[in-house]
Amino acid sequence: MKIVVSVVFFLLLAGCSSNMDDLQEFVERQKTIKIPPIDPLPQIKPHEIFEYNAYGLRDPFSNDLEVAEENESIVNNVIEDGKGPDLDRRKEFLESFPLDSLVMVGTYEQDDQFWGLVVDPEGTIHRVAVGHYLGHNHGEIVEINEYEIKINEWLNDGLGAWREREAAMALKED
Repeated sequence: MKIVVSVVFFLLLAGCSSNMDDLQEFVERQKTIKIPPIDPLPQIKPHEIFEYNAYGLRDPFSNDLEVAEENESIVNNVIEDGKGPDLDRRKEFLESFPLDSLVMVGTYEQDDQFWGLVVDPEGTIHRVAVGHYLGHNHGEIVEINEYEIKINEWLNDGLGAWREREAAMALKED
């Protein structure tokens, strides 16, 4: 056993020799290699500042031409003399949804009055009657019959005037 330990010990000592000639030679060769210079960073050119001075002209990013075409195709009455929706009234729950996301699924008659059944985007069925409000545009229900709910909406033209528009929600058939 002493012989095996002593042989292993001598082999380990032989491996720890300080002969690093090949490493020194490699380092000297690497020092002699010429390194190409790094290209300089490109010069940053300042952008030309453009100031938009056409405040009186039509905004090139607005869709007011499309809105104007829609308004021409729909019969609207311009309301003046301060008429418009009651902005101080407390909003009803169905006014938090766009009108096109609400679906009429039925009606029923109680005490000679029609009630409409409307489903919101979350799938909840709501009972509505004449005088209730729904949709984003202050839409007031003015008539309910077996097949549709008629609504009067108020649209703000952005210039302080309100326009009244008629809309309808037809019964959804499966």
